[in-house]
Amino acid sequence: MLFDLRLFFICLFASAGLNANAAQCPDWPSTRASDETTALQKQIDTWDDHYHRQGRSMVADELYDQSRARLTDWRQCFNIDSSTDPLRTARGTVPHPIAHTGLEKLRDARAVEQWLNGRAGVWVQPKVDGVAVTLIYHQGLLTQAISRGDGSQGQDWTVSARQIAAIPQQLAQPRDLLVQGELYWRLTDHVQVQAGSLNARATVAGLMARKTLNTEQASGIGLFAWDWPQGPADLPTRIAALAELGFPGTERYSQPISSLADAERWRDHWYRSALPFASDGIVLRQNQRPPAERWQAKPPSWSAAWKYPFAQALAEVRKVHFKIGRTGRITPLLELTPVTLDDRQIKRVSVGSLQRWQSLDIRPGDQVAVSLAGMTIPRLDSVVLRSTERPELNVPLAADFHPLSCWQPTSGCESQFLARLAWLSGKQGLALPHVGPGTWEKLLATGHLNNLLDWLTLDARELANIDGFGERSAARLLNSFNSARQRSFVRWLKALGLPPTGQARLADSWQELAQRDTEQWQAEAGIGPGRAAQLSAFFRDPQVLALSETLRGAGIDGF
Repeated sequence: MLFDLRLFFICLFASAGLNANAAQCPDWPSTRASDETTALQKQIDTWDDHYHRQGRSMVADELYDQSRARLTDWRQCFNIDSSTDPLRTARGTVPHPIAHTGLEKLRDARAVEQWLNGRAGVWVQPKVDGVAVTLIYHQGLLTQAISRGDGSQGQDWTVSARQIAAIPQQLAQPRDLLVQGELYWRLTDHVQVQAGSLNARATVAGLMARKTLNTEQASGIGLFAWDWPQGPADLPTRIAALAELGFPGTERYSQPISSLADAERWRDHWYRSALPFASDGIVLRQNQRPPAERWQAKPPSWSAAWKYPFAQALAEVRKVHFKIGRTGRITPLLELTPVTLDDRQIKRVSVGSLQRWQSLDIRPGDQVAVSLAGMTIPRLDSVVLRSTERPELNVPLAADFHPLSCWQPTSGCESQFLARLAWLSGKQGLALPHVGPGTWEKLLATGHLNNLLDWLTLDARELANIDGFGERSAARLLNSFNSARQRSFVRWLKALGLPPTGQARLADSWQELAQRDTEQWQAEAGIGPGRAAQLSAFFRDPQVLALSETLRGAGIDGF
Protein backbone atom coordinates (compact mmCIF):
# COMPACT_ATOMS: atom_id res chain seq x y z
CA MET A 1 0.00 0.00 0.00
CA LEU A 2 1.25 3.43 -0.87
CA PHE A 3 0.96 6.11 1.76
CA ASP A 4 2.91 9.16 2.79
CA LEU A 5 5.12 9.09 5.82
CA ARG A 6 7.35 12.04 5.01
CA LEU A 7 4.88 14.84 5.67
CA PHE A 8 7.29 17.58 6.55
CA PHE A 9 10.61 16.20 5.35
CA ILE A 10 10.48 16.60 1.59
CA CYS A 11 9.99 20.26 0.80
CA LEU A 12 12.06 22.91 -0.89
CA PHE A 13 15.41 21.14 -0.82
CA ALA A 14 16.37 22.64 -4.17
CA SER A 15 16.22 26.24 -3.00
CA ALA A 16 17.50 25.95 0.55
CA GLY A 17 19.21 23.05 2.30
CA LEU A 18 17.85 22.01 5.66
CA ASN A 19 21.10 21.02 7.20
CA ALA A 20 22.53 23.66 9.49
CA ASN A 21 25.76 21.69 9.31
CA ALA A 22 26.03 21.92 5.52
CA ALA A 23 29.64 21.85 4.42
CA GLN A 24 31.44 23.45 1.51
CA CYS A 25 31.59 21.63 -1.80
CA PRO A 26 33.73 18.48 -1.66
CA ASP A 27 37.00 18.50 -3.55
CA TRP A 28 36.05 15.67 -5.90
CA PRO A 29 36.70 15.01 -9.58
CA SER A 30 33.56 14.75 -11.67
CA THR A 31 33.61 10.94 -11.75
CA ARG A 32 33.67 10.61 -7.99
CA ALA A 33 31.07 13.36 -7.58
CA SER A 34 28.74 11.38 -9.83
CA ASP A 35 29.43 8.14 -7.95
CA GLU A 36 28.92 9.66 -4.50
CA THR A 37 25.74 11.47 -5.53
CA THR A 38 24.33 8.32 -7.10
CA ALA A 39 25.15 6.28 -3.99
CA LEU A 40 23.40 8.77 -1.70
CA GLN A 41 20.40 8.94 -4.01
CA LYS A 42 20.10 5.15 -3.96
CA GLN A 43 20.27 5.10 -0.18
CA ILE A 44 17.54 7.73 0.10
CA ASP A 45 15.44 5.83 -2.46
CA THR A 46 15.72 2.72 -0.28
CA TRP A 47 14.64 4.67 2.80
CA ASP A 48 11.72 6.17 0.89
CA ASP A 49 10.59 2.81 -0.40
CA HIS A 50 10.59 1.18 3.03
CA TYR A 51 8.97 4.22 4.61
CA HIS A 52 6.20 4.78 2.07
CA ARG A 53 5.33 1.23 1.09
CA GLN A 54 6.17 -0.80 4.18
CA GLY A 55 5.64 1.68 7.02
CA ARG A 56 9.14 1.00 8.35
CA SER A 57 11.61 3.75 9.20
CA MET A 58 15.20 2.74 8.49
CA VAL A 59 16.72 6.05 9.58
CA ALA A 60 15.93 8.80 12.06
CA ASP A 61 13.86 11.59 10.53
CA GLU A 62 16.48 14.27 11.15
CA LEU A 63 19.19 12.13 9.53
CA TYR A 64 16.90 11.64 6.54
CA ASP A 65 16.41 15.38 6.44
CA GLN A 66 20.13 16.08 6.55
CA SER A 67 20.93 13.38 4.01
CA ARG A 68 18.48 14.80 1.51
CA ALA A 69 19.83 18.29 2.12
CA ARG A 70 23.34 16.98 1.54
CA LEU A 71 22.21 15.38 -1.72
CA THR A 72 20.85 18.74 -2.83
CA ASP A 73 24.13 20.44 -1.87
CA TRP A 74 26.16 17.94 -3.87
CA ARG A 75 23.91 18.25 -6.90
CA GLN A 76 24.27 22.02 -6.80
CA CYS A 77 28.04 21.82 -6.24
CA PHE A 78 28.59 19.65 -9.30
CA ASN A 79 25.65 20.81 -11.42
CA ILE A 80 24.03 17.37 -11.42
CA ASP A 81 20.37 17.31 -12.43
CA SER A 82 17.84 15.70 -10.11
CA SER A 83 15.38 13.39 -11.80
CA THR A 84 14.03 11.39 -8.84
CA ASP A 85 10.74 12.31 -7.22
CA PRO A 86 11.08 11.63 -3.49
CA LEU A 87 7.34 11.11 -3.18
CA ARG A 88 6.92 8.84 -6.16
CA THR A 89 6.06 5.86 -3.94
CA ALA A 90 3.80 7.94 -1.68
CA ARG A 91 1.24 8.91 -4.30
CA GLY A 92 -2.15 7.37 -3.75
CA THR A 93 -5.26 6.95 -5.85
CA VAL A 94 -7.63 9.38 -4.08
CA PRO A 95 -7.37 13.05 -5.13
CA HIS A 96 -7.33 15.77 -2.48
CA PRO A 97 -10.06 18.39 -2.99
CA ILE A 98 -7.60 20.88 -1.48
CA ALA A 99 -3.88 20.24 -1.90
CA HIS A 100 -1.60 19.59 1.05
CA THR A 101 1.06 22.26 0.76
CA GLY A 102 3.85 20.94 2.95
CA LEU A 103 6.29 23.33 4.61
CA GLU A 104 9.50 25.10 3.81
CA LYS A 105 12.14 24.40 6.46
CA LEU A 106 13.92 27.51 7.66
CA ARG A 107 17.59 26.77 8.20
CA ASP A 108 18.34 28.92 11.25
CA ALA A 109 17.35 31.98 13.29
CA ARG A 110 18.55 34.32 10.58
CA ALA A 111 16.27 32.64 8.03
CA VAL A 112 13.37 32.87 10.48
CA GLU A 113 14.03 36.57 10.99
CA GLN A 114 14.06 37.13 7.24
CA TRP A 115 10.81 35.19 6.86
CA LEU A 116 9.14 37.26 9.57
CA ASN A 117 10.33 40.56 8.11
CA GLY A 118 7.37 42.54 6.81
CA ARG A 119 4.78 39.96 7.85
CA ALA A 120 1.92 40.70 10.23
CA GLY A 121 -0.61 38.44 11.89
CA VAL A 122 1.82 35.53 12.38
CA TRP A 123 1.03 32.67 14.75
CA VAL A 124 3.21 29.83 15.97
CA GLN A 125 2.29 26.22 16.72
CA PRO A 126 4.33 23.16 17.69
CA LYS A 127 5.16 21.03 14.67
CA VAL A 128 3.38 17.86 15.69
CA ASP A 129 5.36 14.77 14.69
CA GLY A 130 2.73 12.58 13.07
CA VAL A 131 1.16 11.86 9.69
CA ALA A 132 -1.01 14.33 7.80
CA VAL A 133 -4.61 13.60 6.91
CA THR A 134 -7.54 15.27 5.14
CA LEU A 135 -10.96 14.78 6.78
CA ILE A 136 -14.06 15.44 4.67
CA TYR A 137 -17.52 15.90 6.17
CA HIS A 138 -20.87 16.12 4.38
CA GLN A 139 -23.82 17.49 6.33
CA GLY A 140 -21.77 17.02 9.49
CA LEU A 141 -20.94 13.34 8.91
CA LEU A 142 -17.44 12.00 8.22
CA THR A 143 -17.44 10.69 4.67
CA GLN A 144 -13.76 10.29 3.84
CA ALA A 145 -10.24 10.40 5.28
CA ILE A 146 -7.29 10.72 2.88
CA SER A 147 -3.58 10.36 3.65
CA ARG A 148 -1.37 13.21 2.48
CA GLY A 149 0.33 11.08 -0.16
CA ASP A 150 2.19 13.37 -2.51
CA GLY A 151 0.02 16.34 -1.59
CA SER A 152 -2.25 15.92 -4.61
CA GLN A 153 -3.36 12.31 -4.19
CA GLY A 154 -3.34 10.05 -1.16
CA GLN A 155 -4.64 6.75 0.16
CA ASP A 156 -8.17 6.19 1.46
CA TRP A 157 -7.89 5.97 5.25
CA THR A 158 -11.63 6.17 5.89
CA VAL A 159 -12.01 2.67 7.37
CA SER A 160 -9.28 3.25 9.94
CA ALA A 161 -10.43 6.82 10.63
CA ARG A 162 -13.90 5.60 11.62
CA GLN A 163 -12.32 3.60 14.46
CA ILE A 164 -10.40 6.52 15.99
CA ALA A 165 -12.27 8.33 18.77
CA ALA A 166 -10.12 11.45 18.36
CA ILE A 167 -11.62 11.95 14.87
CA PRO A 168 -15.19 13.30 15.16
CA GLN A 169 -17.54 11.02 13.29
CA GLN A 170 -20.28 13.67 13.44
CA LEU A 171 -19.84 17.41 13.80
CA ALA A 172 -21.68 19.61 16.25
CA GLN A 173 -23.32 21.26 13.22
CA PRO A 174 -24.66 19.62 10.02
CA ARG A 175 -22.33 21.32 7.59
CA ASP A 176 -19.87 20.46 4.82
CA LEU A 177 -16.28 20.75 5.97
CA LEU A 178 -12.73 19.88 4.94
CA VAL A 179 -10.09 19.78 7.68
CA GLN A 180 -6.36 19.15 7.40
CA GLY A 181 -4.56 17.89 10.46
CA GLU A 182 -2.00 15.59 12.00
CA LEU A 183 -2.64 12.13 13.39
CA TYR A 184 -0.19 11.56 16.22
CA TRP A 185 0.62 8.90 18.79
CA ARG A 186 -0.55 9.94 22.24
CA LEU A 187 2.23 10.37 24.79
CA THR A 188 2.04 11.33 28.46
CA ASP A 189 4.05 14.39 29.56
CA HIS A 190 6.43 13.95 26.65
CA VAL A 191 9.48 16.24 26.79
CA GLN A 192 11.08 16.33 23.36
CA VAL A 193 14.54 17.48 24.44
CA GLN A 194 14.80 14.50 26.80
CA ALA A 195 13.00 11.69 25.02
CA GLY A 196 13.12 12.54 21.32
CA SER A 197 10.34 11.39 19.00
CA LEU A 198 10.27 7.73 20.15
CA ASN A 199 9.38 6.60 16.62
CA ALA A 200 5.91 8.02 17.27
CA ARG A 201 5.19 9.02 13.67
CA ALA A 202 6.14 5.65 12.23
CA THR A 203 3.88 3.99 14.81
CA VAL A 204 0.87 5.96 13.60
CA ALA A 205 1.73 5.51 9.95
CA GLY A 206 2.05 1.76 10.36
CA LEU A 207 -1.32 1.56 12.12
CA MET A 208 -3.07 3.66 9.48
CA ALA A 209 -1.79 1.31 6.80
CA ARG A 210 -3.81 -1.51 8.35
CA LYS A 211 -7.38 -2.29 7.42
CA THR A 212 -8.51 -2.58 11.04
CA LEU A 213 -7.39 -1.24 14.42
CA ASN A 214 -8.10 -2.73 17.81
CA THR A 215 -9.46 -0.58 20.62
CA GLU A 216 -6.07 0.04 22.21
CA GLN A 217 -4.47 1.03 18.93
CA ALA A 218 -7.29 3.34 17.94
CA SER A 219 -7.35 5.04 21.35
CA GLY A 220 -3.62 5.70 21.10
CA ILE A 221 -4.05 7.98 18.08
CA GLY A 222 -4.80 11.69 18.57
CA LEU A 223 -5.67 14.47 16.12
CA PHE A 224 -4.22 17.96 15.86
CA ALA A 225 -6.38 19.97 13.45
CA TRP A 226 -3.98 22.52 12.05
CA ASP A 227 -5.98 23.98 9.17
CA TRP A 228 -9.42 24.67 7.79
CA PRO A 229 -8.49 25.68 4.22
CA GLN A 230 -11.91 27.16 3.43
CA GLY A 231 -12.55 28.56 6.89
CA PRO A 232 -12.44 32.13 8.24
CA ALA A 233 -9.50 34.28 7.16
CA ASP A 234 -8.44 34.93 10.76
CA LEU A 235 -6.49 32.03 12.31
CA PRO A 236 -7.79 32.35 15.89
CA THR A 237 -11.33 32.55 14.53
CA ARG A 238 -10.75 29.39 12.51
CA ILE A 239 -9.36 27.56 15.51
CA ALA A 240 -12.21 28.63 17.78
CA ALA A 241 -14.79 27.58 15.20
CA LEU A 242 -13.10 24.20 14.74
CA ALA A 243 -13.20 23.66 18.49
CA GLU A 244 -16.95 24.31 18.50
CA LEU A 245 -17.42 21.85 15.66
CA GLY A 246 -15.59 19.09 17.55
CA PHE A 247 -11.85 19.66 16.99
CA PRO A 248 -10.50 20.89 20.35
CA GLY A 249 -6.87 21.05 21.48
CA THR A 250 -5.38 23.34 18.85
CA GLU A 251 -6.15 26.67 20.50
CA ARG A 252 -3.80 26.24 23.49
CA TYR A 253 -0.93 25.43 21.11
CA SER A 254 -1.44 28.48 18.86
CA GLN A 255 0.27 31.68 19.95
CA PRO A 256 0.65 35.09 18.25
CA ILE A 257 4.20 36.35 17.62
CA SER A 258 5.69 39.54 16.27
CA SER A 259 9.43 38.97 16.39
CA LEU A 260 12.24 36.44 16.19
CA ALA A 261 12.52 36.57 19.98
CA ASP A 262 8.90 35.44 20.27
CA ALA A 263 9.52 32.55 17.88
CA GLU A 264 12.66 31.53 19.76
CA ARG A 265 10.84 31.64 23.09
CA TRP A 266 7.99 29.39 21.97
CA ARG A 267 10.34 27.04 20.15
CA ASP A 268 12.42 26.59 23.29
CA HIS A 269 9.30 26.32 25.45
CA TRP A 270 7.70 23.51 23.46
CA TYR A 271 11.06 21.80 23.03
CA ARG A 272 11.49 21.55 26.80
CA SER A 273 7.91 21.33 28.05
CA ALA A 274 5.68 18.31 28.62
CA LEU A 275 3.34 17.79 25.64
CA PRO A 276 0.84 15.04 24.75
CA PHE A 277 2.66 14.33 21.48
CA ALA A 278 6.11 14.24 19.92
CA SER A 279 7.10 17.39 18.06
CA ASP A 280 10.10 18.22 15.91
CA GLY A 281 9.95 22.00 15.70
CA ILE A 282 7.53 24.87 15.32
CA VAL A 283 5.29 26.02 12.48
CA LEU A 284 4.89 29.71 11.63
CA ARG A 285 1.51 30.55 10.08
CA GLN A 286 0.39 33.86 8.62
CA ASN A 287 -3.24 34.96 8.76
CA GLN A 288 -3.29 36.21 5.18
CA ARG A 289 -3.29 33.47 2.56
CA PRO A 290 -4.78 32.91 -0.90
CA PRO A 291 -8.07 31.05 -1.47
CA ALA A 292 -7.79 27.31 -0.84
CA GLU A 293 -8.64 26.48 -4.46
CA ARG A 294 -5.29 28.01 -5.47
CA TRP A 295 -3.20 25.92 -3.08
CA GLN A 296 -0.60 23.62 -4.62
CA ALA A 297 1.27 20.57 -3.40
CA LYS A 298 4.41 22.52 -2.60
CA PRO A 299 5.61 24.77 0.24
CA PRO A 300 3.54 27.97 0.38
CA SER A 301 4.67 31.48 1.21
CA TRP A 302 2.34 31.92 4.19
CA SER A 303 3.73 29.16 6.44
CA ALA A 304 7.11 27.65 7.27
CA ALA A 305 8.76 25.34 9.78
CA TRP A 306 11.71 25.83 12.10
CA LYS A 307 12.97 22.51 13.38
CA TYR A 308 14.33 21.89 16.86
CA PRO A 309 18.09 21.54 17.31
CA PHE A 310 19.34 18.26 15.91
CA ALA A 311 19.70 15.41 18.40
CA GLN A 312 21.79 13.66 15.76
CA ALA A 313 24.00 15.28 13.18
CA LEU A 314 25.19 13.88 9.87
CA ALA A 315 28.97 14.32 9.71
CA GLU A 316 31.56 13.49 7.09
CA VAL A 317 34.66 11.62 8.22
CA ARG A 318 37.83 13.43 7.18
CA LYS A 319 40.46 11.23 8.81
CA VAL A 320 40.68 8.14 10.99
CA HIS A 321 43.31 8.17 13.75
CA PHE A 322 44.26 5.29 16.04
CA LYS A 323 45.14 6.43 19.54
CA ILE A 324 47.09 3.95 21.61
CA GLY A 325 46.73 4.37 25.35
CA ARG A 326 49.18 3.71 28.15
CA THR A 327 48.08 0.10 28.56
CA GLY A 328 48.11 -0.59 24.81
CA ARG A 329 44.40 -0.20 24.24
CA ILE A 330 43.73 1.05 20.70
CA THR A 331 40.98 3.63 20.35
CA PRO A 332 40.02 4.74 16.81
CA LEU A 333 39.16 8.46 16.60
CA LEU A 334 37.28 10.07 13.75
CA GLU A 335 38.19 13.56 12.62
CA LEU A 336 34.99 15.11 11.25
CA THR A 337 33.97 18.02 9.12
CA PRO A 338 32.69 20.22 11.99
CA VAL A 339 29.00 19.89 12.84
CA THR A 340 26.91 21.60 15.51
CA LEU A 341 24.85 19.88 18.19
CA ASP A 342 23.15 21.81 20.98
CA ASP A 343 25.30 24.85 20.19
CA ARG A 344 28.48 22.75 20.46
CA GLN A 345 30.80 22.28 17.53
CA ILE A 346 31.84 18.66 17.12
CA LYS A 347 35.10 18.02 15.29
CA ARG A 348 36.02 14.52 16.43
CA VAL A 349 34.44 11.48 18.00
CA SER A 350 35.70 8.21 19.44
CA VAL A 351 34.66 4.91 17.88
CA GLY A 352 35.19 3.26 21.26
CA SER A 353 37.26 0.22 20.40
CA LEU A 354 39.27 -1.28 17.58
CA GLN A 355 36.78 -4.14 17.38
CA ARG A 356 33.90 -1.74 16.82
CA TRP A 357 35.81 0.14 14.15
CA GLN A 358 36.60 -3.12 12.40
CA SER A 359 32.93 -4.11 12.40
CA LEU A 360 31.85 -0.69 11.08
CA ASP A 361 34.83 -0.33 8.70
CA ILE A 362 34.72 3.48 8.79
CA ARG A 363 36.88 5.25 6.21
CA PRO A 364 37.47 8.86 5.23
CA GLY A 365 34.53 10.14 3.20
CA ASP A 366 31.93 8.08 5.06
CA GLN A 367 28.86 9.85 6.44
CA VAL A 368 28.22 9.03 10.10
CA ALA A 369 25.57 9.94 12.69
CA VAL A 370 26.81 11.57 15.88
CA SER A 371 24.96 12.70 19.00
CA LEU A 372 25.76 13.93 22.50
CA ALA A 373 25.82 11.44 25.37
CA GLY A 374 24.55 13.12 28.50
CA MET A 375 24.23 16.31 26.43
CA THR A 376 28.01 16.82 26.58
CA ILE A 377 30.13 13.96 25.19
CA PRO A 378 30.20 13.35 21.41
CA ARG A 379 29.07 9.84 20.56
CA LEU A 380 29.22 7.85 17.33
CA ASP A 381 25.82 6.29 16.64
CA SER A 382 26.07 4.67 13.22
CA VAL A 383 27.38 4.78 9.67
CA VAL A 384 24.72 6.38 7.48
CA LEU A 385 26.43 6.16 4.11
CA ARG A 386 29.72 4.66 2.98
CA SER A 387 31.92 6.52 0.56
CA THR A 388 32.32 4.90 -2.83
CA GLU A 389 36.09 5.09 -2.34
CA ARG A 390 37.63 2.96 0.42
CA PRO A 391 41.14 4.31 1.09
CA GLU A 392 43.68 2.06 2.77
CA LEU A 393 44.57 2.90 6.36
CA ASN A 394 47.61 2.10 8.47
CA VAL A 395 45.79 0.14 11.16
CA PRO A 396 47.87 -0.89 14.19
CA LEU A 397 47.87 -4.57 15.12
CA ALA A 398 46.31 -5.21 18.51
CA ALA A 399 48.87 -7.92 19.24
CA ASP A 400 51.72 -5.39 19.05
CA PHE A 401 50.46 -3.27 21.94
CA HIS A 402 50.01 -4.23 25.58
CA PRO A 403 50.83 -2.88 29.08
CA LEU A 404 54.56 -3.55 28.59
CA SER A 405 55.04 -2.20 25.06
CA CYS A 406 56.39 1.14 23.86
CA TRP A 407 58.68 2.41 26.58
CA GLN A 408 60.55 4.36 23.89
CA PRO A 409 59.13 6.49 21.05
CA THR A 410 60.11 4.10 18.28
CA SER A 411 58.16 4.07 15.03
CA GLY A 412 54.53 3.28 15.74
CA CYS A 413 55.01 3.71 19.48
CA GLU A 414 54.68 7.48 19.72
CA SER A 415 51.05 7.42 20.85
CA GLN A 416 51.48 4.91 23.67
CA PHE A 417 54.78 6.51 24.73
CA LEU A 418 53.14 9.93 25.07
CA ALA A 419 50.24 8.33 26.96
CA ARG A 420 52.77 6.88 29.42
CA LEU A 421 54.27 10.33 29.96
CA ALA A 422 50.85 11.94 30.42
CA TRP A 423 50.01 9.35 33.06
CA LEU A 424 53.40 9.79 34.74
CA SER A 425 52.95 13.55 35.18
CA GLY A 426 49.19 13.44 35.85
CA LYS A 427 47.33 13.26 39.13
CA GLN A 428 47.40 9.45 39.05
CA GLY A 429 51.21 9.57 38.97
CA LEU A 430 53.63 12.26 40.11
CA ALA A 431 51.14 15.16 39.88
CA LEU A 432 53.73 17.48 38.35
CA PRO A 433 52.49 21.09 38.18
CA HIS A 434 52.56 22.91 34.81
CA VAL A 435 53.21 19.64 32.94
CA GLY A 436 50.64 18.24 30.54
CA PRO A 437 50.37 16.33 27.26
CA GLY A 438 51.39 19.44 25.29
CA THR A 439 54.63 19.67 27.26
CA TRP A 440 55.58 16.11 26.41
CA GLU A 441 54.61 16.51 22.74
CA LYS A 442 56.87 19.56 22.45
CA LEU A 443 59.81 17.83 24.12
CA LEU A 444 59.35 14.73 21.97
CA ALA A 445 59.09 16.76 18.76
CA THR A 446 62.36 18.55 19.53
CA GLY A 447 64.28 15.32 20.15
CA HIS A 448 64.65 15.62 23.91
CA LEU A 449 62.85 12.41 24.84
CA ASN A 450 64.22 9.05 23.75
CA ASN A 451 63.32 7.39 27.01
CA LEU A 452 60.54 7.69 29.57
CA LEU A 453 62.89 9.36 32.07
CA ASP A 454 65.10 11.54 29.86
CA TRP A 455 63.42 14.65 31.24
CA LEU A 456 65.09 14.05 34.62
CA THR A 457 68.42 15.16 33.18
CA LEU A 458 67.27 18.28 31.29
CA ASP A 459 68.75 21.55 32.54
CA ALA A 460 67.57 25.16 32.33
CA ARG A 461 69.75 25.98 29.31
CA GLU A 462 68.39 23.08 27.28
CA LEU A 463 64.81 23.94 28.12
CA ALA A 464 65.25 27.64 27.37
CA ASN A 465 66.62 26.83 23.90
CA ILE A 466 63.46 24.92 22.93
CA ASP A 467 61.01 26.92 20.81
CA GLY A 468 58.02 27.82 22.92
CA PHE A 469 59.90 27.80 26.21
CA GLY A 470 61.10 31.18 27.38
CA GLU A 471 63.43 31.67 30.31
CA ARG A 472 60.55 32.01 32.76
CA SER A 473 58.57 29.01 31.55
CA ALA A 474 61.74 26.91 31.34
CA ALA A 475 62.57 27.73 34.96
CA ARG A 476 59.04 26.84 36.06
CA LEU A 477 59.16 23.56 34.16
CA LEU A 478 62.56 22.69 35.60
CA ASN A 479 61.25 23.28 39.13
CA SER A 480 58.36 20.97 38.36
CA PHE A 481 60.70 18.26 37.07
CA ASN A 482 62.94 18.61 40.11
CA SER A 483 59.96 18.24 42.43
CA ALA A 484 59.49 14.73 41.08
CA ARG A 485 62.60 13.69 42.98
CA GLN A 486 60.74 14.33 46.24
CA ARG A 487 57.79 12.09 45.41
CA SER A 488 57.31 8.92 47.41
CA PHE A 489 58.32 5.46 46.24
CA VAL A 490 54.69 4.38 45.92
CA ARG A 491 53.86 7.39 43.73
CA TRP A 492 56.79 6.57 41.48
CA LEU A 493 55.58 2.99 41.14
CA LYS A 494 52.14 4.20 40.04
CA ALA A 495 53.70 6.75 37.70
CA LEU A 496 55.67 4.00 35.95
CA GLY A 497 52.43 2.09 35.39
CA LEU A 498 52.39 -0.47 38.18
CA PRO A 499 49.27 -2.63 37.73
CA PRO A 500 46.62 -2.03 40.42
CA THR A 501 47.56 -3.77 43.67
CA GLY A 502 44.26 -3.47 45.55
CA GLN A 503 44.86 -4.18 49.25
CA ALA A 504 48.21 -5.83 48.70
CA ARG A 505 51.09 -4.90 50.98
CA LEU A 506 53.76 -2.92 49.16
CA ALA A 507 57.31 -3.03 50.39
CA ASP A 508 59.45 0.09 50.66
CA SER A 509 62.07 -1.03 48.15
CA TRP A 510 62.14 -2.04 44.51
CA GLN A 511 64.41 -4.98 45.18
CA GLU A 512 61.96 -6.61 47.58
CA LEU A 513 59.00 -6.20 45.25
CA ALA A 514 60.94 -7.42 42.24
CA GLN A 515 61.79 -10.65 44.07
CA ARG A 516 58.18 -11.68 44.48
CA ASP A 517 56.98 -14.38 42.14
CA THR A 518 53.44 -14.91 40.86
CA GLU A 519 52.48 -17.16 43.77
CA GLN A 520 53.65 -14.61 46.30
CA TRP A 521 51.68 -11.85 44.62
CA GLN A 522 48.58 -14.02 44.53
CA ALA A 523 48.92 -14.62 48.26
CA GLU A 524 48.37 -10.89 48.85
CA ALA A 525 44.90 -9.64 49.77
CA GLY A 526 42.71 -8.83 46.77
CA ILE A 527 45.14 -10.19 44.15
CA GLY A 528 43.80 -12.85 41.78
CA PRO A 529 45.71 -15.06 39.34
CA GLY A 530 45.46 -12.61 36.43
CA ARG A 531 46.59 -9.58 38.42
CA ALA A 532 49.37 -11.60 40.05
CA ALA A 533 50.70 -12.54 36.61
CA GLN A 534 50.59 -8.89 35.51
CA LEU A 535 52.51 -7.72 38.58
CA SER A 536 55.12 -10.41 38.21
CA ALA A 537 55.57 -9.57 34.52
CA PHE A 538 55.89 -5.85 35.32
CA PHE A 539 58.77 -6.32 37.76
CA ARG A 540 60.56 -8.69 35.39
CA ASP A 541 60.24 -6.69 32.18
CA PRO A 542 63.70 -5.62 30.88
CA GLN A 543 62.48 -2.12 30.02
CA VAL A 544 60.99 -1.60 33.46
CA LEU A 545 64.14 -2.92 35.10
CA ALA A 546 66.19 -0.43 33.08
CA LEU A 547 63.94 2.40 34.29
CA SER A 548 64.39 1.28 37.89
CA GLU A 549 68.13 1.44 37.41
CA THR A 550 67.83 4.98 36.05
CA LEU A 551 65.81 6.00 39.08
CA ARG A 552 68.26 4.33 41.43
CA GLY A 553 71.09 6.27 39.80
CA ALA A 554 69.07 9.48 40.19
CA GLY A 555 68.77 8.86 43.92
CA ILE A 556 65.00 8.36 44.04
CA ASP A 557 63.91 6.84 47.36
CA GLY A 558 63.07 3.16 47.21
CA PHE A 559 65.05 2.34 44.09
